[in-house]
Amino acid sequence: MLLRIDPESDAPLFAQIADSVRADAAAGRVHAGDRLPAAREIAAALGVNVHTVLHAYQDLRGEGLVELRRGRGAVITAQATVLASLHHDIQSLVARARAAGLPPDTLAALVKEIATHDDRTAR
Repeated sequence: MLLRIDPESDAPLFAQIADSVRADAAAGRVHAGDRLPAAREIAAALGVNVHTVLHAYQDLRGEGLVELRRGRGAVITAQATVLASLHHDIQSLVARARAAGLPPDTLAALVKEIATHDDRTAR
């Protein structure tokens, strides 16, 4: 697993780490039951604080993508299969948005708004 961060990005480092794990799950590069590297290993490799990596792992746990197990570390859950199954649909949506000249940030905002709106109306 290759985690990527961009030190020049405005996005917090913990969010970039979590995004990288999500992207690997969506692309099918990690699967349910796979162990993520220890937080200390990632921190050393990326040159970040170990708490930054732990913050990312906690966020992923909150989403259900990672299970934190004492003695085993961070383990990918079956949620990775769900992300991988959506990957093709997301690629198609991105291609359609790109062809229409829609910037990625606008597409992301629209998807977030629709998902949030659907959550509110379901209550």
